[in-house]
Amino acid sequence: MEKIINILLVEDDELDVMDIRRTLDKMKIVYHLHHARNGEEGIRSLEADPVQLPDVVLVDINMPKMNGLEFVQALRRNERFKTLKCFMITTSDEKVDREAARRLGVSGYIVKPFKINNPSSMDAFNLMIDLLNMRA
Repeated sequence: MEKIINILLVEDDELDVMDIRRTLDKMKIVYHLHHARNGEEGIRSLEADPVQLPDVVLVDINMPKMNGLEFVQALRRNERFKTLKCFMITTSDEKVDREAARRLGVSGYIVKPFKINNPSSMDAFNLMIDLLNMRA
C-alpha cells in the first residue's frame, strides 16, 4: 500500500495550485492536498484538526492578509506546529527572502515556475519527498 503524503498548500494563486498538482502528479507522488488561500486561513486550517497534522506545508511568500514568512513565524511560535516541515514557494529568488526563510528553519525553497522540466524545481520537490521518506 502506498503512503499518501498529506500536504497543506498555502497559496493565493489558483494557477500555481494547478501547477503544483500537475507537478506532483507527473512525479507520481500519491498525495492529499488541502488548500488555504493565505496564512490566516492556513493557521485556521491547522487549528481546526487537533489530531491530524500535514506531513509537509508548501507556502507562498507573497500573499494577502498574512504572507508566507509571517505564517511560518506563527508556526514556529506554536509548540504544536513548530516542527512542521515547510517549503517556501515563490517567484522571489532574492537573497533577502532566502535568508529570511532559512532563519525560520524552512526545509526548502522552491522558485516558481515549478515545471517538470525545471531542474531546480524538481530538485526541491525531490528533496521534499526524500525528507519525508515517502516516495511511492
